[in-house]
Amino acid sequence: MADVRDGLGPFLSVYLKGTQHWGSGNIGLVMAASGVAAAICQIPAGLLVDAVRVKRLLIAISGLLVGIGCLLIAFFPKLPTVLAAQITLGAASAIIPPCLAALSLGVVGHRLLPARISRNEGFNHAGNFAAAILAGGLGQYVGVIWLFYLICGFAVASALVVLLIKPQEIDHELARGAEDTSDAEGHHRPVAFADLWKRRDLKVFIVSVILFHFGNAAMLPLAGQVIAKVHPGMDVVALSACIISAQLVMVAVAATVGHAMRKGVGRKKIFLIALAVLPVRGVLFSMTSSPYAVVAIQLLDGVAAGIFGVVAVVIASDLMRGTGRFNLAQGLMALAVGIGAALSNMTGGYVVEKFGFTTGFLTLAAISVLALLFFAAFMPETGPDAKDTQAPGGQLGDATAVR
Repeated sequence: MADVRDGLGPFLSVYLKGTQHWGSGNIGLVMAASGVAAAICQIPAGLLVDAVRVKRLLIAISGLLVGIGCLLIAFFPKLPTVLAAQITLGAASAIIPPCLAALSLGVVGHRLLPARISRNEGFNHAGNFAAAILAGGLGQYVGVIWLFYLICGFAVASALVVLLIKPQEIDHELARGAEDTSDAEGHHRPVAFADLWKRRDLKVFIVSVILFHFGNAAMLPLAGQVIAKVHPGMDVVALSACIISAQLVMVAVAATVGHAMRKGVGRKKIFLIALAVLPVRGVLFSMTSSPYAVVAIQLLDGVAAGIFGVVAVVIASDLMRGTGRFNLAQGLMALAVGIGAALSNMTGGYVVEKFGFTTGFLTLAAISVLALLFFAAFMPETGPDAKDTQAPGGQLGDATAVR
């Protein structure tokens, strides 16, 4: 599923520009359409996953829609078709991650979720690495068109494999963050959205996610621009090396984070490490234009992003425990990621245009320091070993570590 959930990504712009000779304006339009659709669908996707019991089918359908969308783009590369396909891909990408996390929680329970999410993320990054190698090889030696077939093949395989999960092994009330039942039919009544948003720790967490990506998202694109300016011709190779090497680091980091949480290390301490890495990365980027140094510095992103991918889902699970709104919280978190990334790219681009790359990187580093201080000061520990955990209404109550 690693190569399916994000669709074609940057390869679409390469295909439309190099093979179909599209203008930059139309390419920007269809690339933006996917992101906008994903952002709009995040919260509805979370509500949908919380509400239904056919989560396996949702994943299978979403994966197949991605595959069909890729084939439509390959065979009918006209603006209306590509635009519709990109919107479909964006909507599907909003459904798949919360579905996977919900299935994980519904199968293993709260106590084992950190280890399960750690393994999920390890496989996800390994899948991204393998997909990047396959995509690079196919694009270079066979043709870019084969990337569409590759994703379609993965989509069909994912749809078939997810249906092998046994339905009777999924606790659907648990999968949405419930712990007990509230009516005679055995259904848990979820907390109202308005009451959920009154929780201080949830709001602190969402703001922390926005600040994390505000400081982080634009760093690699800006580093790529530096390489393209100073070392023209090396930008594509260097960026590919950055992505591949970072994915390998993320595999190891995801496993390490899972091990640390099993040993009782708090979620807050682990997330603080990720936040502390960001300003270091920004300062280092401001000091060099060497493509080799950029690749080495980007390994730090493997640390930060690898930690975030595991710990953020686990914290969301902790905060939503007993509310029945786990997947809604994931939608809010994904929306926060998108907002932070958009702010990062807009701010980074504007500062670089006015004051240069060094100032741009230092600005992002300063925002990262703000994120670190904000999270350290206002976010409580959410793990089962903390003295308290969240109760309805955002107050503190007795903690349990049972399923």
